[in-house]
Amino acid sequence: MTATEPSTPTIGPADALLMELLATPEGRADPYPRYAKLREHWPVHRLVLDMPGNATGTWVLTRFDDCQAVLRHPRVGKDFASMQRRWGLSGEELEAQQRFSRERPSMLFADPPDHTRLRGLVSKAFTPRTVEALRPHIVRLADEVMDAMGTGEVDVMGALAFPLPVSVIGEMLGVPRADRHRFQHLVRASAAALEPFVSADALAGANQATLEMEGYFADLVAQRRRHPEDDLLSQLIAAEDGGDQLSTQELLSTAILLFAAGFETTTNLIGNGLLALLRHPGELQRLRHDPALLPAAVDELLRYDSPVQVNGRIAGDDLHVGGHDFPAGATLLVLQGAANRDPARFPDPDRLDVGRSDGSSLSFGTGIHFCLGAALARVEGQVVFGRLLERYATIELLDDAPTYRDSITLRGLAALPVRLG
Repeated sequence: MTATEPSTPTIGPADALLMELLATPEGRADPYPRYAKLREHWPVHRLVLDMPGNATGTWVLTRFDDCQAVLRHPRVGKDFASMQRRWGLSGEELEAQQRFSRERPSMLFADPPDHTRLRGLVSKAFTPRTVEALRPHIVRLADEVMDAMGTGEVDVMGALAFPLPVSVIGEMLGVPRADRHRFQHLVRASAAALEPFVSADALAGANQATLEMEGYFADLVAQRRRHPEDDLLSQLIAAEDGGDQLSTQELLSTAILLFAAGFETTTNLIGNGLLALLRHPGELQRLRHDPALLPAAVDELLRYDSPVQVNGRIAGDDLHVGGHDFPAGATLLVLQGAANRDPARFPDPDRLDVGRSDGSSLSFGTGIHFCLGAALARVEGQVVFGRLLERYATIELLDDAPTYRDSITLRGLAALPVRLG
C-alpha cells in the first residue's frame, strides 16, 4: 500500500493479476495459482485501478487471519447501496443500480439491527438440530433423484447437483415442484450482480431476473395468504401480518434469497466436490472404505474448492485490523478462496485430505453473516456423497477439464459428465 497515488495511475503487477483474476474467463476458471501469488507477494493490497464511486479505496485481502478478522469485526458492515460498487459500470449506471438495490432490502446486505431482525425470523428453520431431523427425508429425496439418474453417461450437474438441493429447499419454503426448474436460469442470471466486475448488459439481465422472481413470489405469497400451508413462506407471511417485523418487499427479498441460496451454493458443492474426489482417486477410495469420514470430507471439499470465493465488506470507521489501517468507507474484498488455501492456516493446503482436521475454513464466512444454511448444506453434502459411493462401484470422469461458469464470486461447473457403473 502506498501513501499517495499518482495522478495517472500506473497499473502494477498486483493490480494486473487481480484484474485477470476478477475480470477474465481464464482467471475465474483457475484462480488458485493467482491466489497463491497474491497471498505471497501482496497479501493486503490497495488497488490502484479502483471501483467507480469509491473515493476511499478498495483493498483486497488473501490471508486467512486477515480475512477472518475483517469478517468478524463489529465495525465492518455490508451497507447495501455501497456494496453495489462494480467495475465495468459508468457513474450513471452505478447510481441506477444503487437505486434498484435500495428498493430491495436484503438480509444478504443488511447491517444490524435490520440484519438481526430479518435473520431472526428464519434462523430456527436452519439450526443444526432442525436440519438433522430432516436427514432421513433428504436421504429419500436423494434416492429418488439417483433412481431417475440411473447408470451410464450422466451430467451430474443437471441430473443430481441441481435437482436435489432445489427439491430440499423448495419443500422447506413451499415452492411447488412444477415451478422449481425455472429458477436455475433466473438465479444464475441474478448472481451476476454479485460479481466484482460486471458489464451493464449482464447487470441488466440480473435485475430483470430479480424482477421475474419477485413477480413469481408475489403471486405465491398471495396464494399462501388465502391458503396457508406448513412451510417457511407461510411462516414469513404470518410474521409480516403480525406487525412491523417484515415489510412486503422484505418478505419477497427474503423468500428469493432463501430459495436461491438454498440450492445454488449446494449445487456447486456437489459439482466441485465430486470433481475434486474424481481427480484424487486415493481420497475417493479412502472415503468409500470409511464412511465415518463423511462429515470431515464435506468440510474439506468446501475448503478445497469453495462454492463462494469472494466476499465484500465496507469499513464503518477508520479501522486497524490485522496490522493494517483502512479508512472509513473503504471497500474490503475478502478472497475466501485464497484464505482457504493459506499454508499458515492449513498445512499443505493444495492437497485434498478427506480426513483433515485443521479447523474450519471460511467457505461459509464467519461472524454475524455466517451462512444461515451451513448446516443444511453440510447434511446434503454428506447424504449425496455417501449415497453416491454406496450406489456406484465406479464413477468415471469423462472430461478431464470440465468447464466452470464464468464467475468468481460463486464458483461452479457448467457441466460434469461422468460414467456411472
